[in-house]
Amino acid sequence: MPSKHTLVRGAFILTAAGFISRFMGFFFRIFLSHAFGEENVGLYQLIFPVYALCHSISTAGIETALSRTVARKISLSRHREAKTALFIALFFTVSLSILEIILIQQNATFIAGHFLGDIRCSEMLVIISYALPCAAVHCCICGYSFGLQKAEIPAVSQLIEQSVRIAFVVVTFLLIRESGSIPSVSIAAAGIVAGEFFSLLYSWRVLAKLIRRPAGLSFSALKGPAGELFRLSLPLTANRTAVTLLQSVEAASIPASLKLYGMSTPEALSTYGVLTGMALPCILFPSAITSSVGTVLMPAVTKAQADGNSSGTAALIRKAAGSCFLLGIGCCLFFLFTGPYLGNLLFHSPAAGKFILTLAWICPFLYTNTALISSINGLGKTGSTFLINTLSLGIRIASVFLVIPRYGIVGYLWGLLASQGVVTVLALCILFILGKKNGSSSIED
Repeated sequence: MPSKHTLVRGAFILTAAGFISRFMGFFFRIFLSHAFGEENVGLYQLIFPVYALCHSISTAGIETALSRTVARKISLSRHREAKTALFIALFFTVSLSILEIILIQQNATFIAGHFLGDIRCSEMLVIISYALPCAAVHCCICGYSFGLQKAEIPAVSQLIEQSVRIAFVVVTFLLIRESGSIPSVSIAAAGIVAGEFFSLLYSWRVLAKLIRRPAGLSFSALKGPAGELFRLSLPLTANRTAVTLLQSVEAASIPASLKLYGMSTPEALSTYGVLTGMALPCILFPSAITSSVGTVLMPAVTKAQADGNSSGTAALIRKAAGSCFLLGIGCCLFFLFTGPYLGNLLFHSPAAGKFILTLAWICPFLYTNTALISSINGLGKTGSTFLINTLSLGIRIASVFLVIPRYGIVGYLWGLLASQGVVTVLALCILFILGKKNGSSSIED
């Protein structure tokens, strides 16, 4: 199948699954806001920086590196090495995630009190830590599947994860309420564990049909795939970890900065919950399309590059980025006209409507950046994406510490817009330089 047809097919599958998953998740967030209130939603959102940081250390870099490694090995007809890389990745990520469980559970109170700023998060940190090994296995299998350009496996596993997660939380909430007790928002953290576990079961079952453990593995057989995998994953892991650490600092500092602006603790958590649990999900809902394009674009760019197809590589990047930009323009206009109405209708929150209205301006940049960053990673320039993301986060963190205390949450929204614009400009410059370096309009490594 031609590369462009594979890209379109994979993007379509992931987009369909992404839309269904985000549709479910969108109304699930509405349920959470009504069931637990804005302050508890803010507490629930506070635990994700820690979870995301652990996930980045153990899994994020390996998943992307595995996808690229497998795509390259398959292109060169080295199928056995591709399978070996998968098992190396599984061993490494699961081992790290088990260590993370121990560290989180032994230090949950300290992390909640000193880093997140609210001791009430400690119970949810302990619960969500159990999702890490499941997520590690799940992500490795997804990375292997993307390398094979079999997007249907990650797509179905995504739907299973979301369905189980929502069903678990809703059913548990109703059962606890029927018993006469008051449900805790901690059941939302438990829902993440349940969703990841069942997604893991599905992914592993499918994997067993696709692959068998390579027989007679020797050190020499492991050395090649392991060397390539870790050579790619180390800068990616450093990238993701540094970026996620900065994001964690950013997220954990927003409520504290809002207090400096003059808000009480409940008001700060409520504002944080409205922004991260209501307004941002609205803005990110259409990005199911761009996320799908970016996910399948990276291995497709890698394969075209490995095949020596320079013109095909450039065409893939131009078409993907152009399509994402047009989608962003359309979504920007939509949210500008409907933002306040959506906030009141969906969340009964005028504040959510105001946030949506302001965040609408980031859509063209945010959606295009997904394709641009994926293209740069596909070309193997992970160091460039690290620098871009770090600078972007630096702008956002500066807005948290310098602008929020003076202008409130609107200052952070300005910082988001500025950071996404910087990412777009820098990513385009890097791709242009890569093209000029090769003396043509194509983009090669």
